[in-house]
Amino acid sequence: MWTIEQYRKLVRASGWYDLLVTLAFVTPWTFLALHGLMQNTALAFDLPGSLPPFEPMHLLMANLMGSIVCVWSVLRIRDPQVAFGHYDAVGRILFATWQIYALAHGATALIGVILFFELAWCVAQLWPIRRPAALAASAA
Repeated sequence: MWTIEQYRKLVRASGWYDLLVTLAFVTPWTFLALHGLMQNTALAFDLPGSLPPFEPMHLLMANLMGSIVCVWSVLRIRDPQVAFGHYDAVGRILFATWQIYALAHGATALIGVILFFELAWCVAQLWPIRRPAALAASAA
């Protein structure tokens, strides 16, 4: 069980993780550099699946996702509320669902690495929180 203070640190850490992982998605230029790096990595390791070239609409969707995730990340870094951790866990379930869907439909196996971390953060954020005795008594 997490204490509330430990959980708040977890929420802040998940915000930092998301910010670092998605920062390259924010602009077309940084995303295209990341896309090239991912293509080279997939080729170097001969990973199954594909990483197709991005058209302007694909790029727009990646940039929109990166932008909103970065804003959400900064919110959790600056104000790591317990409720934000729970909402983030739900978001991670959604992200993991669509990552599994993409993998099942031929996306690059690199997504499996991201999926692992999504599920790990999700489990950590859904882990029970130990409430102080005073709060537990008032809730009863």
